Amino acid sequence: MIYGYCRVSTAHQTEENQHFVIENFARQNNIVIDSWVEEKISSGKKLQDRKLGALLKKLQSGDILITTEISRLGRSLLEVMGILQMCLEQDCQIWTLKENFRLGTDIQSKVLAFAFGLSAELSRSLLKERVRESLARLKATGKKLGRPIGAQSKLLKLSRNKKRITGLIDKGLSKNEIARILRVNKVTLYNYLRSENTI
Repeated sequence: MIYGYCRVSTAHQTEENQHFVIENFARQNNIVIDSWVEEKISSGKKLQDRKLGALLKKLQSGDILITTEISRLGRSLLEVMGILQMCLEQDCQIWTLKENFRLGTDIQSKVLAFAFGLSAELSRSLLKERVRESLARLKATGKKLGRPIGAQSKLLKLSRNKKRITGLIDKGLSKNEIARILRVNKVTLYNYLRSENTI
């Protein structure tokens, strides 16, 4: 069996790009993907809570798992190494397209697996550190962090429509209906009404 594995971290992302890259690779190499496993979940979640964990359990000798890059498999070096070791023991292969890596039973595969896993972990650590430093610098300059700007502009929009909102409430319209009319999220409307002691 040949499996295509795609993973994104949040519901706001899509697996379509990864799916396309794997499909394109398969087409160019006359490979048929027998089964797809796609999931929206952080690689920080335990392996047994991910579809990948279930897939790894059912892999058999000679099976191939194709994914776009090694970081799709796991967050930490130890986890990636554990996954690769599991596949080695089950005599199945993992192919990653970005790194052009083919996991086999030879020593070169094992060394490459270690190097790619280490590289992915270092990259994540450096990114986290850069983000942490940037946030600390912004905070030190007195800038407000988070997402207040969009929310504040929507609350301002609601405060300008105070009479209209009161009128709609008096007519018996539900909060959801009012939010739709004003084109705002119902949570934003609820927050506004709460701040005005209307609810």
